[in-house]
Amino acid sequence: MEVKWIFFDAIGRLRSGWRFAVFFIAFVIAAVVTGGVGGALINFLVPGGPNFLTSGILTLIPALLVGWLCGKYIEGLPFRALGAWFTKRWLTHLVSGIVIGAATLALGVLIAFLLGGLRFAPNIIDNGVLLKSLVLSFLVFAVGAAAEEALFRGYIFQTFVRSRLAWLAIALTSLFFGVIHVLNPNAGIISTLNTILAGVWFGIAYLKTRDLWFVWGMHLMWNWMQGAFFGIEVSGMTNLVSTPLLREIDAGPSWLTGEIYGVEAGVVTTIALIVSTVAIYYLPFLKPSEERIIDN
Repeated sequence: MEVKWIFFDAIGRLRSGWRFAVFFIAFVIAAVVTGGVGGALINFLVPGGPNFLTSGILTLIPALLVGWLCGKYIEGLPFRALGAWFTKRWLTHLVSGIVIGAATLALGVLIAFLLGGLRFAPNIIDNGVLLKSLVLSFLVFAVGAAAEEALFRGYIFQTFVRSRLAWLAIALTSLFFGVIHVLNPNAGIISTLNTILAGVWFGIAYLKTRDLWFVWGMHLMWNWMQGAFFGIEVSGMTNLVSTPLLREIDAGPSWLTGEIYGVEAGVVTTIALIVSTVAIYYLPFLKPSEERIIDN
């Protein structure tokens, strides 16, 4: 066996595992630099600004930049290959993702409600305060979801798909997605398994549309509806929304509703994600734009 075969495939392209390694190393370096310089600049311009918003921006920028550079110089691909360009179906995919993300979360909450685990009450608060909270939290969740999707369903996912290793792309990124949530407050076995399952959900969604607009819409609405609309903890965190529209009344049990971690630690989320994944796989109107077919 030639040594060259270890590094390059039959068409002389660097193998996907090495492409992943190049991206990972470059991303870490870029994230450190961006975090140092950009973090200091943002804190100077907006003292005491939302940490989650800042960290999202400082993850999104290197994920897109390094992903584009790896695609361009390793695989000869244009920026649109990253799935974040305004292709012909981008708006259709974004709106579809928003609707499906909201519907999936609502399904999980509905199951918990019908089984007596969750109840909700209006949050009596000044309308101006409420509106400000809803808008700010939408922005925070939008940036956070964009950052995670650009990283997990961006170049590292797509480069394996281009090597006909979609199964590995889903398995690897879903596992990583689950691992980064392990240290969240009150995380447990069910929450971790559900987060890994969410990675599969997002992975299948990307494969259907071959862009990040659809998965971004899903991810954004899942988080925003959870925290800002229903007043539920988002992956164990309670500090992302100052004033939700509703107040959650959680009667448990924990295995059903997730209790202090939120519904993501309950089997209602497991059911909702499985149903949604199957639906996405078979929905006929979800398909890539012509530009994305060429890129992939």
